[in-house]
Parts: sequence; structure tokens; C-alpha cells
Amino acid sequence: MSLDEEKRNTLVELELEKAVNTYEDASLLAERERWSGAANRLYYAVFHAVNALLIKDGHLIKSHKGAFAEFSKNYVLTEQVSSEYGKLFRQLETMREESDYDCMFHVEADQIKEKLQPAKEMIDMIASRVK
Repeated sequence: MSLDEEKRNTLVELELEKAVNTYEDASLLAERERWSGAANRLYYAVFHAVNALLIKDGHLIKSHKGAFAEFSKNYVLTEQVSSEYGKLFRQLETMREESDYDCMFHVEADQIKEKLQPAKEMIDMIASRVK
């Protein structure tokens, strides 16, 4: 990605801000027991945090699948980031896709509740890496 350092840092900050705000949205939806909406927002919270990391390190992101592939290749497979975070990112993506596009799929409360804290930890870990 050919951005000067100032633009790169601005994008990283914006992605992190979006990650934090979107995580808060997911938490609010979970409190209201709106599980499909919470699944969507939780995935996007992690997605924006991952984008911040990728942008910080100069990786070009063209799609959701591309973000996952770049994250896996550059951080999970190199053991810079726990494989648990790679698994979490994949699980959230799958849950979001199913809940957004398959009207027969219903997200259960436990699926969201068990992912809230790990997602927060992943966002926090990424934030500490890119600052």
C-alpha cells in the first residue's frame, strides 16, 4: 500500500476507532438480546481492528476474504498472533454471513456471549500493537 506515514497512521486510527465503536454496538445489541445484530457488529469490530493492523504494516486489503488471508498469513502462521485469534476471526465471519444471509439460521445467545470477551481482547491486543 503506497500511503505516506501520516495517511497510514490516520487510517489506522480511524479503523481502531471504528473497531471500538462497533464493539460497543455489539455489546448493546447483546444486552438487548438481538443476537443476529450482535453477531454482525462483533464480526465488523474485529474486522476493523484487523484492518488497522494490516494497514499499519503496509498490507493491501481488497476484501473480507483478503483481510482474513493476509491476517492468517502474516500474523497467525508466523505466530506473531495467537492462532485462537485467527480461529475467532473465522468463526465470527461465518456466524455473520450465516445470520445476515440465511433466514433459517438463528444465532444463539451463548454463541455471542462466549465471543464478546475474546473479541474485546483481540481488539485491545491489536490496538496495543499499532499504537
